[in-house]
Order: sequence, then C-alpha cells, then structure tokens
Amino acid sequence: MSAALEKFCGSIFWNDSYLARPDADLPVCFQQTVLVWIPLGFFWILAPWQLLPMCKSRAKKSSVTKLYIIKQVLAALLILTAVAGLALAFVDAEQGAVPAVQYTNPSLYIATWIMVLLVQDARRCCLRRDSGVLFCFWTLSLLCGILPFQSLVRRALQEPIPDLPRFILFFISYGLQLLLFFVSGFSDIAPETKEIGKKNPEVTASFLSSITFEWYSSMVFKGYRKPLEIEDVWELKDKDKTKALYTAFEKNMKTALQKARAELEKRKRKKRRQEGDPDHGNSMSKAQSQDILVLEEKQPKKKKKKKGDNEDSGPPKDYPRGWLMKTLGKTFRQNLLLAVAFKVVHDALVFVSPQLLKLLIAFVSDENAFAWKGYLYAILLFLTAVIQSLCLQQHFSLCFQLGINVRASLIAAIYKKSLTMSGATRKESTVGETVNLMSADAQRFMDLANFIHQLWSSPLQIILSIVFLWVELGPSVLAGIATLLLLLPINAFLVSKAKTIQERNMKNKDERMKIMSEILNGIKILKLFAWEPSFEKRINDIRARELKNLVNFGYLQSVSVFVFTCAPFLVSLASFAVYVLVDENNILDAQKAFTAISLFNVLRFPMAVLPMVISSLVQTRVSTVRLERYLSGEDLDSSAIHHNPIAGSAVRFSEATFAWEQDGDAAIRDVTLDITPGSLVAVVGAVGSGKSSLVSALLGEMENIKGHINIQGSLAYVPQQAWIQNATLKDNILFGSEVDEARYQQVLKACALLPDLELLPAGDQTEIGEKGINLSGGQKQRVSLARAVYSNADIYILDDPLSAVDAHVGKYLFEHVLGPKGLLQKKTRILVTHSISFLPQVDNIVVLAAGAVSEHGSYSTLLANKGAFSQFLNLYGNQEEDVSEENTAAVALAGGEEEADEAVAPCMEERTEDVVTMTLKREASIHRSKLSHSLSKKRTSSQKKAQEEPPKKLKGQQLIEKEAVETGRVKFSMYLRYLRAVGWCFTFWIIMGYIGEYVAYVGSNLWLSDWTDDSVRYQNQTYPTQLRDLRIGVFGALGISEAVFLLFATMLSARGSMRASRVMHQQLLSNILRAPMSFFDTTPVGRIINRFAKDIFTVDETIPMSFRSWISCFMGIISTLIVICLATPFFAVVIVPLSIFYCFVLRFYIATSRQLRRLDSVTRSPIYSHFGETVSGLSVIRAYGHQQRFLKQNEITMDINQKSVYSWIVSNRWLAIRLEFVGSLVVFFSALLAVIAKGTLEGGIVGLSVSSALNVTQTLNWLVRTSSELETNIVAVERVHEYMTVKNEAPWVTKKRPPRGWPSRGEIQFIDYKVRYRPELDLVLQGITCTIGSTEKVGVVGRTGAGKSSLTNCLFRVLEAAGGKIIIDDVDIATIGLHDLRNSLTIIPQDPVLFTGTLRMNLDPFDQYSDEEVWKALELAHLKTYVQGLPERLLHLVSEAGENLSVGQRQLVCLARALLRKAKILILDEATAAVDLETDHLIQTTIRSAFADCTVLTIAHRLHTIMDSNRVMVLHAGQIVEFDSPEELLMKQGIFSAMAKDAGITAAETTAL
Repeated sequence: MSAALEKFCGSIFWNDSYLARPDADLPVCFQQTVLVWIPLGFFWILAPWQLLPMCKSRAKKSSVTKLYIIKQVLAALLILTAVAGLALAFVDAEQGAVPAVQYTNPSLYIATWIMVLLVQDARRCCLRRDSGVLFCFWTLSLLCGILPFQSLVRRALQEPIPDLPRFILFFISYGLQLLLFFVSGFSDIAPETKEIGKKNPEVTASFLSSITFEWYSSMVFKGYRKPLEIEDVWELKDKDKTKALYTAFEKNMKTALQKARAELEKRKRKKRRQEGDPDHGNSMSKAQSQDILVLEEKQPKKKKKKKGDNEDSGPPKDYPRGWLMKTLGKTFRQNLLLAVAFKVVHDALVFVSPQLLKLLIAFVSDENAFAWKGYLYAILLFLTAVIQSLCLQQHFSLCFQLGINVRASLIAAIYKKSLTMSGATRKESTVGETVNLMSADAQRFMDLANFIHQLWSSPLQIILSIVFLWVELGPSVLAGIATLLLLLPINAFLVSKAKTIQERNMKNKDERMKIMSEILNGIKILKLFAWEPSFEKRINDIRARELKNLVNFGYLQSVSVFVFTCAPFLVSLASFAVYVLVDENNILDAQKAFTAISLFNVLRFPMAVLPMVISSLVQTRVSTVRLERYLSGEDLDSSAIHHNPIAGSAVRFSEATFAWEQDGDAAIRDVTLDITPGSLVAVVGAVGSGKSSLVSALLGEMENIKGHINIQGSLAYVPQQAWIQNATLKDNILFGSEVDEARYQQVLKACALLPDLELLPAGDQTEIGEKGINLSGGQKQRVSLARAVYSNADIYILDDPLSAVDAHVGKYLFEHVLGPKGLLQKKTRILVTHSISFLPQVDNIVVLAAGAVSEHGSYSTLLANKGAFSQFLNLYGNQEEDVSEENTAAVALAGGEEEADEAVAPCMEERTEDVVTMTLKREASIHRSKLSHSLSKKRTSSQKKAQEEPPKKLKGQQLIEKEAVETGRVKFSMYLRYLRAVGWCFTFWIIMGYIGEYVAYVGSNLWLSDWTDDSVRYQNQTYPTQLRDLRIGVFGALGISEAVFLLFATMLSARGSMRASRVMHQQLLSNILRAPMSFFDTTPVGRIINRFAKDIFTVDETIPMSFRSWISCFMGIISTLIVICLATPFFAVVIVPLSIFYCFVLRFYIATSRQLRRLDSVTRSPIYSHFGETVSGLSVIRAYGHQQRFLKQNEITMDINQKSVYSWIVSNRWLAIRLEFVGSLVVFFSALLAVIAKGTLEGGIVGLSVSSALNVTQTLNWLVRTSSELETNIVAVERVHEYMTVKNEAPWVTKKRPPRGWPSRGEIQFIDYKVRYRPELDLVLQGITCTIGSTEKVGVVGRTGAGKSSLTNCLFRVLEAAGGKIIIDDVDIATIGLHDLRNSLTIIPQDPVLFTGTLRMNLDPFDQYSDEEVWKALELAHLKTYVQGLPERLLHLVSEAGENLSVGQRQLVCLARALLRKAKILILDEATAAVDLETDHLIQTTIRSAFADCTVLTIAHRLHTIMDSNRVMVLHAGQIVEFDSPEELLMKQGIFSAMAKDAGITAAETTAL
C-alpha cells in the first residue's frame, strides 16, 4: 500500500522518525494524499443528496442575494486555482516526469468546486439556503489544511522556496476556503422569506447559527430589555404545530388501533372458549347474564375496595392494549434516531477526555517529552469538549422537542376523542378525570420523553466506565463499585421514609387549607362575633404539627445529601485503599488516580439518573393504561339519525327505541311521531317519563336499539341547564356566527336581555366567568336561548328553557320568542315544558309516559279525551294558580323585568361573591315578597343615574383588582428578608459549615495529588508502609470531615428554614385576620388561599432546597478555580474575562427564562379550562355542529402554549452551549498553562487541576439553573410579603376599655353619621341622626340599596365612619377596641354560617360558658331534642359549611349563639334565605320572649315581621325618611304605607298581629 502511494507521490509516504523530534512534521506525501482525501471523501459521500431539491420539478428557486453571489464568486475563483494547478502540472511535465498526484489532486479539486457551485445553487430551492454538509466540509478542509500550511511556512522561513507557483496557489486556495467558511457562517435570507424569518428566524438560520442556537440571541436581548409578552415569542415551525403533529399521530394511531382491536377480539374469543360451553349462555338474555356476573363479582370486590384499590366497579373492561407507545415511536421515529446518533457520539467522547488526561499527566511527568505533544493534547481536550457539548445540546434539544410534541399530540388526541365520544364512554370518566388525563398524564409522557434515552445510554456509560476503570486499577475497582451499590439501598430507605413524612404532611396541609378557606369564606361572621383568635389558634396548632414534620423531613434530606456527597469520595477511598493494600508493588501514581477520579465522576451521573428514569417509566406505564383505555373508547354512533328529504315533515320518528347504554333498558320505546315544519310541539309528562331522553335521542346522544329518526335541516338546542362559555356575553350569543347587528339587537330585545346589559359593567362586552359565574340562573338561561335564536336554525329543540326564569319573564319570553307571535314563529319548535299555562297556545302536544307516547294531539282534543293529559293538568293546575295570583302584579311590570336582576344592582357597593347567592335567594323568596311597582320606580331611577354619571360607574365596576404579576428582576431585599426570617446567627453558621466543607474538599484533593507524587519520589525504592497508612488515613479523615461539615450545614439549614416558615406563616395569618372587611370584598378568596397554599409551600420546601443547591454549586465552582490557580497561578488572569462573559450571559438569560416560565404557566391554564368547558357543553357543541371550530380553537390555544415552552427550551440550550464553551475554555487554559509550565509542576497537581476543570462545566450549568430557580421561587417571599403588609383594621383591644358590664342599658345614638364602603365610592349613609331608647324594638325597612345592611356594618365598625359618631350607653364606639365592641353586641346574621368542628365549638369557640348554659341556649332555640338525639350530642361534628344540618337548623344554631351571648343589644338581619315558615315562626317567638329586655334592631325584608315593633325606620338612599310607630306610618300616605299596600297589609291587619 505505502509503496504504491510513494510511487503515486514520488516521495516518502510515512516514516516514524519524522515525529520523533522537537520540530516534528508530517511527510509531504502523507499531506498530499490522506489530508486531501479525507475532506473530499466526506464531501462526495454526502454532497449528492444536497442536489435533491433541484431535481424536484415543482421547486421554485428563491431570488439571488449578495451573500449568494459572494459564495458563488469565491467558488468560481477556487475552480480557477484548481485549473491553474492542473496547467502547472502540464507545464512541468514538459521539463520532465511529474508524479501522478500533481494531476489527480487538481482534477479532483476542479470536480469538487464545480459540485460546490451546484450545491450552493440547489439550496436556493430550500427555506434554509445554507448547507450543513458544506459547512462541515469547509471546517474539515481547513483543519486538514493547517498541517501543510504550517510545514510550508516553516520551510519558507528556513530556506528559499523551491516551488514558488504551487506555494502561492496553495495559500490563495486556503485563503479562499477560509473566506467561504467565514461567509457560510452567516444566514442567507432571501427577500421573499424575510417575513417567515421574522416570525421564526430558526427556519432561515445558517448551520452554524443552528448548532450554536445563535439565531435565538435576539430574543434573549429583547427579553433582557423588557419583560417578554406572548406576542414577542416566535411562531412555531409548521411541522411543530399541533395540527401537523396530530395529523401524523392520528394516521399511525388508526393503524395501530386496528391491530390492537383485532388482538382484543382474539383475547375475548380465547376467554370465551376457556369459560366453557356457549349453549348455556345463550339461554339467558344478555342483560340477565350480566346481572349474574355482577352478583358473582360483588363478593370479592368488597374486599378489594377496602384495600384501597379504586378499580372500576365490576371487572375492569378489557381494552385494546400496547398500541400507544408503538404509535408514538412510529410518529417521532426521525427525532428518536437523530437523538440516538448525537447521544452515541457524546457518550464516546465522554470517555476520550479521561484518556487524554492520562496522556497529559504522563507528558508532564516525563522530562524528555516533546512540547508539541502537550499542545496537541491541550487542543484535543478542547475540541472533544466542544464537540461533546454541541452533540449533547442537540440531543437535549431533540429530547425536549420530542417531549412537547408528544404532549401536544396526546392533548390533541384526547380533545378530539372527547368530541366524538359515545355517551357510555363518557360516563366512565368524570370531567375532572378527563382534564387530569390532559394535565397529569400527558405531562408525564413529556417528562419521560426528556430522558427516555437514558434508558440505554446510562447502562452503556456505566459498563464503559467500569471497563476503563478495570484497565486502570484492576479488580480493586470492585471495592468502589460495591460501595456505590451499598449506598443505593440506604438512599432508597431514606426516600421511602421521606415519602411517609410527606404523606403525613399532605394531610396536615389539607386540613389547614380547609379551615383556612372556611375562615376566608366566613370572615364576616368571625369579625362580627370577634372569633378570630380562636381560629388563629386552631390553624397555628396544625401548622406546628406540619413544621415538626418539615424539620424531620429536612433532617432526612440532609442525611441523604450527606450520603450522596460521601459517595464519590468513599468510592475513590475504597478503590485506592484496596489498590494500595492488595499488593506492595501497586503504587498510586497521578495517571491512575486522576484518570480513575474522572471516570468515577462520569459514573455518578448515570447512576443517579437511571433509578429516576425507571421510576418515571413506571409512572408513565399507569398513564399509558389510562390513555389507551380513554382513546380506544367507543365513538358516538349516529347512524340512526337520517337526513332524507321527506315532504311535509321536519322531524319523523319511526318506531324509534333508544337506550342510554348499548345493553341497558330502553329509555324511549317505539316512538312514532311526525312533526310538520313550522309547528310548535310541546312535550309534557311526569318527572322521569323520558322527556329529556327524547331530546337526547334527537341529538344523537343515545344508543339506537331499533327504528330511526329523520331530521331535515339544521338544529339549535337549548339545554335544561344553560351552558355558558368563559367569553364575552356577545361571543356567547353569536357562538361563532357572523355578526349581524340588527338581528343581534332584535334577539337581545326578544330574550329580555337589554335590562341586564345595563346592569353589567361593560354591557355585552362583559366577560362572563367560567360556568357563567357572574350571571344569575335566569340570565344564563336567557343567554342560552338567545344563542339558539341567533343561530337561525331550522329546528329548535328546547329542553324546558323556562324553568329557571320567573313566571312573568317566562310569559314574556313565550310571547316574544317561542309562541305563535314570537321571533321563531316560522320555525319548527319542540318544547319540553312543565308549565301548563302555555299549552293552550301550542299546535300539538305530545304526552309521554314511561318512555312511550301515550297520546298526542291539540290541547282541546286531549282535554276531551279525558286521558293521562287531563289528569296531568289537574295535578299541576292547582299549584300553578297560587303562583299566578301572586305574580299578577309583577307581570304588569313594563318590559317584564325579572326581580332577580334587582339583586345585581346593589352588588356594586355591597359584596361580590354574594351576587349569585343573593340572586338565588331572591328567586326563592319571590313568591312571598310582593314588591311590585317599586321595581319599575327603582329601575327608571337607576337608569337615569347611570346616564348622568358614567365615570362613577366605571369606578365601581371593577371590583376585583387584577393580580399583580411581578415582572423584571426580583429585588435583592427579598433574599435579605428571607435570610432575616431564617435568623442571622443561623445564616452565618450555615455559610461557615459550607465553607468548612469546601476547605476540606480542596484539602483532600491536594493531599491526593501529593500522595500520587510519591510514586515519583520513591521511584526505585520500596514504599514505606507507615507512609502508605498515613496517606490513606489523612485522605479518609479529610473526606469524612468534608461530609460532616456538610451534615452540620444542612441540619442547621433545616432548622433555620423551619424558623423562616414559621415566622412568615404566622405574620401572614395574623395580618390577614386583621385586615378590614373591604380587603376581602376586593380580593377573591382564591387569591388569598393561593398565598397560603402555593406560596407558603414554596417557602417551606422549595426555597430551602434551591438555596442549598445554589450555595453548593457556587462553592464548588470557587473551589475548582482555586485548585486550578494553585497549580498554575497564571490562570487567575484567564478567570477575569471568562467570569465577565459568564455573568453577562447569565444576566441576559435569567431575565428571559423567568418571563418565559411565567408565560408558560399563564398560557397553560386556558388549555385545560377550554377543555373542561368543552366536555361540559358537549351536547350543545354537537347539536350546533361546531366540533371543527372547537378543535381549531384548541389547536390555537395549544400552539400558544407550545411556542412559549419551545422558546424556553431553546433558551436553556442557548445558555448551556455558551456556558459549556466557557467550561471548555477553562479546561483548555488549565491544560495549556500546565503544558507551558511543564518543568515546574508535578504530575499530581496537573492531574488535579485538569480533572477539576473537566468537572466544572456541569457545575457551571447547574449554577445558572439553581440561580434562575431561586429567582423564580423567591417571588413567593415577595407575594407573601405583599399580604403581610396589608393595611389592618383598628386594633382589637385599646388602652381605653369600656366599663364592665357595658352596655347595661342599650341606648344607641347616631349623630350625623356618614359612611362609605371604599374611599373612591359615594356615601352610603348620608348623615343619619336618631336615638334608639333602651329595650326598644325597632324595625328598619327600605328598598334594596337603601343602606339597611350598612347600618349593621356601622354598629360593628365593619365600616369606619366617614363623619359623625355612634354612641352606645355614653361610650363613643370609635374610641374602644374592636373586640371590646363586638363582644358586647349580638347579631343573628342573614345567612347562617357554620364551621367544621363540633357543635359546641360553633356555639362557643373560646369555651367561655359551662355545658348547662349551652344546653339552656339550645333549649330556648328549640334544638335541645334534636341534639340530644345525636350520638355525640354537643360533640356532634358539623361538616363543611354545616352541610349536614338543614338550612332551618343552621338558622336555629345561629339563634342559639345569640342566646348564649345574651348581650343588651341584638341586631337581627332578617334571613332572606328560604327558611320554612315554621322555623321562621319559632325564631320570632323566641326573640320576643328571650330578648324582651334588650334593644332589638330588625333589618326587615318582609313587613309582616316588624308590624309589632315600637317604631319603624324607613331608609331611602342613605337617609331616614320616616321614623315612627307602624300605626302612625300606615295612616300617613308615605313610602311605608305604599310598601305595606304592595305586601297586602292594611291598617286593619296590624291589630291581628
């Protein structure tokens, strides 16, 4: 071979003596052949593929750019140089023989450069015009060219140049290649692709920019300058969009599912064969055999349930298995294979570094080695580090992309499935479970995908490490490995202990959060009764238990950190000690020791990751089962719904029999009906007669058993329970249709929505909360109806839409929308109804009984038939009449306004959460209260008011302030605040502990390097045993002390962080309990709860962890740098620029990353809430046929989230590549300086400095990670602190205490008293002056919003005065503490609030009263017999919000509270809640007898109750307009008498009372 090459070149091809000298060089022949052919070979193997885009005939070329012209000109010049080279060869040939290489190389080059021209032209067909193959080719060519380059330069310097023309040509060609290399680093963007590049620079980025993620830099700078918004984040590439991913996934899923279903059938057949003879089975009906199965199942199942396996009832249904992983693998095959390729290269290079380190140490130890070797090793170390880093980052980038793409396709699949799912499948999982599939299970797949390659890569790395270690240390490696394996079970044990503590703590946390949410929901009661201290104590008790567990958890963690830190050190100690002790001749030298240490460091990562990946795999297995079961469920089968044109029929049922489940009982049987177009058909029947089933069958939601239904035209559907989207009111009505303003207004008017729009803060642009939370029941129903009317369909299916609205509104809607004169008079309407009053006006009535049509015909025909229908009428008719009498007054009302809307008006000034509850209560009591035309008065006045002062309305409209989202840098003061909470003393000693640990760490390493130098000192002597033992002993002692210091620091930090948690929670809690009522009115409960749940959790658990890992990373880097500086002091010079670059990158990255994380969490919740909404409104979406629109909406929401996550992933890679480059430079300089200072250094210290440097890259990465994590988490301190500084109400107890037994008389004086709810709002009470005598009974009446409730709030100082004062028994209430005041008054509040705990705790939380007194109060409250009948009597546990007592009983408990207190002043905020008349009567009589000698103020909503008061106060717009005895007021023709008249009370009646 070499002889042939020598003939080809005409010179020597290889001779070792060329390298064995200080100025080594390679033979010319080797340079001309091998170094030329390597790059060319690479190029010719890969380049032809680059021409493929040209061959596609459709491909349109993009226009020529300057960069393209430069590239082509340079390539053309290269062709010229090659031609010139060939010409030279021919010229020389005339003078004599020329070696063949002079002809072949230029010819090869001519062909190659022409190919380059073509490739560059072909790339114009692609979006990314830059070719990766070309870039790699230039790099290779330049690297190989360096060797001839330097040898030519060296020869030229020594002697005159023999062959000048070739010399010049080589340098011209090299220069041109260098230029081309430089130019191809830039992204070549054609003008027409500029727009695409703006949306996503990645698609047009050059190869170099792609592998270093340089294209992302502009985003990082933008993020540094200002907090990123979602608009700033770049679009996804088309292939990463949800639609594209899902299309591919679905295609593969279909084929895989078919196979899996076939297998399922096989399994079922096999099972049937095993179960025995089939004949016996056929004798029973399917349903019977199922019953028997169920019976057999019942016994074992009970046992199972106890164990806590919550399996589905009965045997879990078999489902197609094992197809999901296959589908995912097939869909993302390309990604997986690429990632494997990168990972293999990386894993191979990981083991090159320790071998290079070994060579480097050998070089430093060897006096006579040539300098060029050292430089070569340093350069090779740098190159391996860089390539390793590039491969790893590409691998991670692919893995994380795989993760988000898997998540996206799964979520899209789940969403699509939910739209097509059959009713039976839908019943199997609740909405919550389905949302969980999306959030938890899809997320699990994402987490697994990130590290899935560790499954093969970790074992590979472990095996290779052990092989290499064996080469170094022989069998003594096993000692080290054994130590590692011993540590694993210890860690596993610690983890399981920690888990049990965590579980215990979750229980405490849940309990604490439950009480907390009760406190916040019932805060008003706590304040009125001055019960805060009792509840504060309850929470602090739970918190104390929680903190005790926390500290134990912290100790466990510190032990496991201790074990983990000891691990690498113990391993090396064991290995080295065994190695030295086994054999006298084994001497530990630097090469062995430091190569081994590098390999042990490599080993740590896979050993730590593998168990994690395996446990993650196990969890994903569970998710796989759940997803497979869900995604392989049955789809809706709507084959029974036909759409054939039949003249004269809009809907025709032909012997239709439908059931809810395939094998279940039929819910509607043999229905044969014909509904003519444009008719109004009422469907009536008793409860459970199948009315709703009929509707569901029409919509295709049921399983067909026989027969079919024929429908002509489009459907619109109004469900019984309105389904409202979280969007503006207008969007809810338009529901994706085009806007037609005139029709829209017409619909609003017909559906009686105009008056509601006036009350809503932003009209029809008001955002409706989830599930329509800020609308009353009636309003929701009317919006739902409006949606149907607007959709302009042919057939309307109305499932009892009038049940949720009041009678008079129902009448209005019937007249204007549904009835013969309504908007829909020309449409076909199928109306399910309970209301009899409309039946005379419908065209046709269908009466259902037990799922079958019992009779149908017009109203008069059915009445004459005297069948089921006339009985039905008799049953319902009587009830209806009572109601309609009461409502006659109300119906006369202009515009048919619904009384419920009244309740929405005062919400501006009163509470928020209560709007809905108030509304519902109003609707409940509507039959009783007979205010009628007061409404219209009130309405006109409120309308006028609204027109006069729009700006004021805006002030009140935004009740809930937007939550502050922190942007920008976290203030340094937050860190200090946290450390202050930990305690400065703790902080100091914790830091000292960490410093001690790293001092010991550096010490043990220096000792090791000194130990390894012994091998040189005692080269040809026997090694003294006592020195050997000293070496091992000190090394061990230093290592152990390092771990002990760490243990000390982590234990202290566990105590310290517990202290911080305790302090912060205590301050937060006491401050929230002392916040004024207005704070709770303007802050949603969820937001406060979040502070107590998530933020406190962060302070408890995440911040201490982040702080610890940050400190150890920081210290690790510092100690590494110190070690390198000790070896080569010049390194200190290099540190400065590197650390400047490092901090620079860090600052930029953290700002961007933090904002991207926020965007991710902000954009993620819409995915889930949109999904939850879709699932709950499925029947509506299907009825209108809007599945595609919702799928599209889901894709849009998904893509918005995907792009922020993708951007975050890339930002991490951008950072990692830059930091690893810093790490590579550290390695390079530590090696380079070691080579330069060769003579003065020992091998040991070099080994130490380079092996530390090799380790620093990972630590640098971690430091950034932990820094940004710490920044993200410390925000919690900020958020907690925000609520620790809320303005408090007046102090609970002041220096001025009222006299004992105050108030003894109970006289109340108001002196020109004014009050407002919040500083920016108007006065609610405008200067009230009056005196209420001792033991006087006063009733307070007035319209809604007149200020009645404000009056009680003022007495209890829930609202502080804006002017004037209140004096009770000669004490100005503003001068005493709140608790002194509130303990002396008693209130029976409107809505009875109870708390979880015992009954006794609900009556007397402070245990102030004896049991006798409590029983006495219960007796007076008519509860004694009930309580005595309970097994635990007074200790009976009340469930959350008193759910296990009836409303009436709850009201009586509140009465018992008041009786127990027996204060001189009682305020009775009359219950508007639906207390039954009996309870109401009980309460009234008790109050009259028990509080005879007290002053009683009754805030009345029903005049009956106050007709026997001494005096009645009539409030109007915050002023007293009438104040006299009821008799006098009835004589006077004033507001009171008008109200009495409405309520049907005449002067005569009062005496009867």
